[in-house]
Amino acid sequence: MIQDGSLAGRTILMSGGSRGIGLAIALRAARDGANVALLAKTDSPHPRLEGTVHTAADAIRAAGGQALAIVGDVRDDDAIAQAVMETVGTFGGIDAVVNNASVIDLSGSEDLAAKKYDLMQDVNVRGTFMLSRAAIPVLRESGNPHILSLSPPLTVTPRWLGAHPGYSIAKFGMTMATLGLAAEFADAGIAANALWPKTLIATAAVRNIIGGDAMMARSRTPEIYADAAHVVLTQPARAYSGQTLIVEDVLADAGVTDLSGYAAVPGTPDEDLIPDVFL
Repeated sequence: MIQDGSLAGRTILMSGGSRGIGLAIALRAARDGANVALLAKTDSPHPRLEGTVHTAADAIRAAGGQALAIVGDVRDDDAIAQAVMETVGTFGGIDAVVNNASVIDLSGSEDLAAKKYDLMQDVNVRGTFMLSRAAIPVLRESGNPHILSLSPPLTVTPRWLGAHPGYSIAKFGMTMATLGLAAEFADAGIAANALWPKTLIATAAVRNIIGGDAMMARSRTPEIYADAAHVVLTQPARAYSGQTLIVEDVLADAGVTDLSGYAAVPGTPDEDLIPDVFL
């Protein structure tokens, strides 16, 4: 467990978070005693996806934090405004926005449905921008305000941009929105960074969309992302902003170089893990 600073008493507003990486980040913050508000759509159990916004909130409380479950869609501006208002009303402010909600479709250009292209743009890019923007007035009042987007560095390589342009454009758009906010609000002391892993992370998206159990077995657990996010969110905002960060590098800088404990299947050698698509 990383011990670099604490999020005790801090308030995080996160898009998504019912499961997977978002929930892992929320639980890591909760172990410090943080407040976590989740804006997520999953109000009732899904046949293929584990967890709801309500079970996530229960897990956050069980881990030692305070939780606010907000049922809503990050594509809906009214839902975003309501989420900011409810978070402030419940916890008194917002110290960090985590842009976790994201849609993935690795189809090639000819096979990608127009509706799915629009959905990825709406959730990944527009959702990131609008949720962050809505929280800016409140973040200004925080002693250490952060925006963290789960998106990749802008390594526009032909190999991966050409494999799934629609998805790549949406994920790069998240990063560009984040870097733009970092530059625009630098004088206000609001940090904005992107964070991305070197390997696949064992999530429902990997199992259901990318490659099933075989790829899950060659991935790292969401906890590696959560520990790196914790390090980022506890850094001094004015000195740590405008970066496209890599999970493993963040942990190395924090003194964590043995990553064997994060293998989804214990004992899996690092060389057998599957590299992430954007690196």
